[in-house]
Amino acid sequence: MFHKILVAYDGSKGAERALDKAIEMARLTGAELVVLTVYRHHSMLEASLSMVRGAVERGRNLDSAMRDVAREAADFAKQRALTAGHDKVKAFIRTGQPARTIIATGREKGCDLIVVGSRGLGATEGYLLGSVSHKVTGLADCPVMVV
Repeated sequence: MFHKILVAYDGSKGAERALDKAIEMARLTGAELVVLTVYRHHSMLEASLSMVRGAVERGRNLDSAMRDVAREAADFAKQRALTAGHDKVKAFIRTGQPARTIIATGREKGCDLIVVGSRGLGATEGYLLGSVSHKVTGLADCPVMVV
């Protein structure tokens, strides 16, 4: 049925549910699981207002700190799939606008299903601009499962 499933994972409760469902689907179908964590590039103004200011003050720039957090999230999700008994799993991090980056990565990796949580860490922005899951379902050219 499915050969390659992309799951967007940001560490939120919705992403946790999406990850669990994607692992289950991958195990049932024998599909490869592609975990993707997307982080945003931050401007100098955003960096000055950031909640990860401690890392920035210790000499690291905000993008580096965000990349490290994204890597930890992706690695956690990959380990969770491995622990659940699914050994065909790869994890990636990308920077960019989340919905478009999810879709572009799905195309690049040849995924035939995208699994996303209904609400992620950017929920406040979603109320104003539309949620990532809504954008992905509207723009993707493969099936999208919203969990």
